[in-house]
Amino acid sequence: YQDCLAIELSTLGLSLEREKTLPLKYRGQSIENAYRLDLLIDQRLLVELKAVDSIQPIHRVQVTTYLKLLHLPLGLLINFNVPLIKDGITRVLNLDFQS
Repeated sequence: YQDCLAIELSTLGLSLEREKTLPLKYRGQSIENAYRLDLLIDQRLLVELKAVDSIQPIHRVQVTTYLKLLHLPLGLLINFNVPLIKDGITRVLNLDFQS
């Protein structure tokens, strides 16, 4: 699935990074692989994938943390465990984002 998505995005001139790792810096120490996000499209859109009964606040916090670390304004949180996929898509905004 992800390979097909990468091909489709590349035909549109967009890049796709899968399972991108992000470091955590705390009190002068760095943990290189502290976070692993699912998809990053063209360095502009974060997509986090879930298959859970329902999206919980912790899932939104996770996406918000990634957005802050990447300095991005918007991410999508997609839950595949729903009858209609449109009901499983949640937009997450980084309210601290400044261009």
